[in-house]
Amino acid sequence: MLRQRSILSLLLGFLAIFLISCGGPGVATPPPTYTPDQLVKIQEYVSDIQGVKERSRELERLIQTKQWVKVGNFTHGPMTEARLSMNYVTSNLLPKDQSAGRELVRDLLDKLIKIDQAAEVGNTNGALNSSVAAFADIDKFLQLVPQTSSPSEES
Repeated sequence: MLRQRSILSLLLGFLAIFLISCGGPGVATPPPTYTPDQLVKIQEYVSDIQGVKERSRELERLIQTKQWVKVGNFTHGPMTEARLSMNYVTSNLLPKDQSAGRELVRDLLDKLIKIDQAAEVGNTNGALNSSVAAFADIDKFLQLVPQTSSPSEES
């Protein structure tokens, strides 16, 4: 009786292995792409981010003329809004790009803090260097964003 149970268990084990090995996904899953709704949402926020990027010369001019209050207003106003838009866009990026997007948003925040700290002590060079680095982070972020508004070109 014990020998029959062992053989039966062995046969059921082989049957289970055979059935499991024959099963599985029969259709390959396509790579993730952006939906048209996601592209529309992303493009709305990207235009805001690009608008701030285009104002980089304005911030440099404020720093060079040592208008520290206006520098603070710029970093706490348009630059912070751009950072918030970047956060929103990051959550809509493809999963493979989200971690890089989050890292760039954190880096931008660090640069904004450094600009504020330099402005507090009147460090023109430190503020300029941090502002150039902040806009470089924005450029890197914009490279992660899909450039087209139609999903057929994205594939």
